[in-house]
Amino acid sequence: MILGLVSLVLAAVVAVGALVMWRPTAGSPFAEPTPGPVATGGRADAEPSDPPIVKPKVTPYIPARGTGRFTRPPASGDRTYGRGRLMRYMVEVEGGLRQSPAAFARSVDAILADERGWTAGGKWAFRRVDSGPYDFVVKLASPGTVDRICAAYGLDTEGKVNCAGGKQVVVNLRRWLLLTTYYRGRPDDYHALTINHEVGHRLGHRHMTCGGRGRPAPVMQQQIFGLKGCVINGWPYDRRGRFVSGPSVP
Repeated sequence: MILGLVSLVLAAVVAVGALVMWRPTAGSPFAEPTPGPVATGGRADAEPSDPPIVKPKVTPYIPARGTGRFTRPPASGDRTYGRGRLMRYMVEVEGGLRQSPAAFARSVDAILADERGWTAGGKWAFRRVDSGPYDFVVKLASPGTVDRICAAYGLDTEGKVNCAGGKQVVVNLRRWLLLTTYYRGRPDDYHALTINHEVGHRLGHRHMTCGGRGRPAPVMQQQIFGLKGCVINGWPYDRRGRFVSGPSVP
């Protein structure tokens, strides 16, 4: 009787230990799927019709075009987020937008460093740099400048949306400030979706769609065009370290 009780206790301890140490592994339904090679082409989240937007009480300043010149804020040392393949990135903001380059860089840094971000699967690490070799640059730009940059990769953003092409991750000021109907009153969540989605393309991920009614939408889903039964989500992983996935789509 005593021996059986001891065995039961030991089994419970082992089970708890396994639960605490669990992390998603390759082949697990919660593991990040292996993407293709780091992207060198381009992806745009554009469709002919206007995506729904929130109409603010006070319209923010969104010029059709900025100066075309970009400011790159200094990087904060050699701080690295994550332990996987290192991706060095820069952050730049176009002149004439009335936006702080330092503030935008802090937003990008916080998103890429978040425990629910692309580092959670152990495949990627990020470090912001302001000179030297880099793997991608996150740019905040006016609608007209976004169109010009993205057109070089054969992408038509129609002055409305963001794109990722080559080493360029281009954020449209219009999208950044106006959000979408689904993210009304939740700018931080929408900003996380924007950065994680476009950086996801740079990492080789293609679009996904909703994995089931009531589930979190995959970050690679084009959520601005509809949630398809899912609920909003701006992160590749959930707080338990599980990759939020769904069926692949073109």
